[in-house]
Amino acid sequence: MIENIRPEEIERRSFEIIEEELKARSISVPSQYDTASDEERELCRSIVYRCIHTTADFDYARTLRFSDNAIDIIKKLLCEGADIVTDTNMALAGINKKKLESHGGQVHCFMADEDVAKEAQERGLTRAYVAMEKAMSLYEANPEKPMIFAIGNAPTALISLYDIYSKGLFKPDFIIGAPVGFVNVVHSKELIMKTDIPYIINEGNKGGSPVAAAIVNALLYFL
Repeated sequence: MIENIRPEEIERRSFEIIEEELKARSISVPSQYDTASDEERELCRSIVYRCIHTTADFDYARTLRFSDNAIDIIKKLLCEGADIVTDTNMALAGINKKKLESHGGQVHCFMADEDVAKEAQERGLTRAYVAMEKAMSLYEANPEKPMIFAIGNAPTALISLYDIYSKGLFKPDFIIGAPVGFVNVVHSKELIMKTDIPYIINEGNKGGSPVAAAIVNALLYFL
């Protein structure tokens, strides 16, 4: 039966349905996160719910992984005006730029840049790999500016960040890792989780640009 519900109530009702379904499945969120406060637990829950709301996939209640103190770290970075670099224009469009800008941050995506496409072709690499290298120019221009990477499509973006970090060239302040697919997806996420870079990562093959944007927005709406 179609529910007669006002537009502004749709999200609230969706979250209620998600909570009801999780209880029916005996899934406690955030059961696997050892967070230090009720506020941190609530924000973890909000991230999980937004990912489910975006995808209608309840697996996110089991597969999202948070590094130690991830919530405190990324909240502090956003409040300090962190910029966000993403690997798709879809995520760029989906992130709430007004909220981010209210804290002094901007969103960047270099995937469509002509110099990135040219260099990727010359070197036989993906544009996502080269785009992450180009993001280092932001750090070089302003080393004091925090940088968060929100990856929702290309595993090679995570591989590039790992290579850059391993060479000692640059350490991202935070990585949101949710590339989707089958080739190198799982391995690329595991590479990041082996480092000391703070992260929120969705284990396994699932993810996507809407998921990366949903995680960022859940954080921004909470600030």
